[in-house]
Amino acid sequence: MVLPPVFAASALYDNLLQGALRQFFGRATFETEPIPSLSSDGRLAIEPTHDPSVLSIRWFGTRHVLHVPARRPFTEHEVRMARAIGTVLAARYRAIFDPKQMLERGDLFRGAIEDRYVGALVDAAVYGDGTQTRADLVATAIEVLRVAALSSYENRAISSGVLLLEGEADPVRPHLKTPGSEYRYTQALTGIKSFYRLCDGLRTLFLVNRSGAVLDIVEIERYPQPATLEVPCGVAYRSHALSTLGNRNIAIVLSPTHEIKLFAEGRQVFSFRNAKWHLLDIQAKYDMWAMAVGNAALAERLFQTALDLADLREGALFVVLREARTSLPLLVAPGDQLDIMRMSADEVPTRAQLMHMLRGRTATDLDPAVLEGLARTDGATVMDNQGRLLAVGAILLHREPPEPHSNLAVEGARTTAAMAAGRHGAVLKVSEDGLITFYDQQERIWDI
Repeated sequence: MVLPPVFAASALYDNLLQGALRQFFGRATFETEPIPSLSSDGRLAIEPTHDPSVLSIRWFGTRHVLHVPARRPFTEHEVRMARAIGTVLAARYRAIFDPKQMLERGDLFRGAIEDRYVGALVDAAVYGDGTQTRADLVATAIEVLRVAALSSYENRAISSGVLLLEGEADPVRPHLKTPGSEYRYTQALTGIKSFYRLCDGLRTLFLVNRSGAVLDIVEIERYPQPATLEVPCGVAYRSHALSTLGNRNIAIVLSPTHEIKLFAEGRQVFSFRNAKWHLLDIQAKYDMWAMAVGNAALAERLFQTALDLADLREGALFVVLREARTSLPLLVAPGDQLDIMRMSADEVPTRAQLMHMLRGRTATDLDPAVLEGLARTDGATVMDNQGRLLAVGAILLHREPPEPHSNLAVEGARTTAAMAAGRHGAVLKVSEDGLITFYDQQERIWDI
């Protein structure tokens, strides 16, 4: 039996919806149930529920129900992500049955569909009205940087970036115009060798207006607003985040480590690494970390340092003990504890003498670069909830062997140490692949 095209398309797009939800909502469990459907026009609805830890999505004749733990309900960004996915899929579905839309909006089907989801979240303009939206421009810019990532220039990895303005003119230099020299920000640029030298993505970016025309190549520090970020951002990308604060600008960067970073609303919203988009939801995750640490200044300093180390692809492990007096002897050997390290009478300097200057110091009174350097030392940086340094470069003790089915039995050394230390306090682990993980109560709470 051959299914009518509308039913075949419905099944295909429902599968696309399920795949997208599983990609961006990996922490959720799924239930799918059939429901009566009076229409097959591609309208997708996110149904209200009385439980913030339950998200219900209805499309065609199926309802998808997503569940997350009650203590970590769905965040605003996660709900917006679900709406963005639905917006893109519904627009594509309608277009395949409307020749006029298919002709006018062929761009909807170009590139990776995940890029369209990303663009739809950071720009809420409605798809499917016959006109190109800034969400399409975001997807185009992402594709340009993805193609650039496949290239090299003089045997060096490519880094580049673009600042997409909310308006048509440069707000800093609106008078600067060169008639007849306009060109669009497209993949065609990646075939020009100079493209890779003119813009490094860290200090300089292509400036593109809402119509997709390149206005200039600019220094990103020219555009930030005089304001404070609500959530920490890596130092190298602070200006990128600030340039999107209080406006609808969008900054997209291909980093030297070939990670695509997208900034909007004054923070990094997405990261593309390991061939996959990640919704970072940094505000919600930072709030959870700060609450666990219980010291705002300390939480901010450690989070900031972790972001900077992740950008550099340097590993680190921070442990903030809840009850330092009882937990420290269980985690750190006496020889590694700063307060009881024995000084040597020999003229030859020892590790204890080298670390002596850190006794009584706190993570917040150290210069940021010094804390970053200490964190690079093999082992863990251990402190109490006031930030007082208790051990640096310590190999953490595991007094209890892992159970046969425990994750501790199969994880790497740094992850094993982080999970064990999570029994005693809040732990922030930075992996050399750029992943930041928060552990608490021996549980993996989130990843960035």
